[in-house]
Amino acid sequence: MTDRDQERQRIGNDIATLRKERGMTQQDVADRADIKRPHVTRVELGRYNFGFDTLQAIADALDADIRIVPRQ
Repeated sequence: MTDRDQERQRIGNDIATLRKERGMTQQDVADRADIKRPHVTRVELGRYNFGFDTLQAIADALDADIRIVPRQ
């Protein structure tokens, strides 16, 4: 597994965690982001190489920001 694959999975996991903390279903996120629910599933599982627009739509649906932070 490449570093990019691992990062995609980490981001997907973060999205799933935040969604659950907000008490939202994948369908709730999909509806708010104007994308299909299976698309949200693939993003959360890290199985989809999503673009910025999709990531921003999901972040908006979750009332979250996208940030670039230094690695620790």
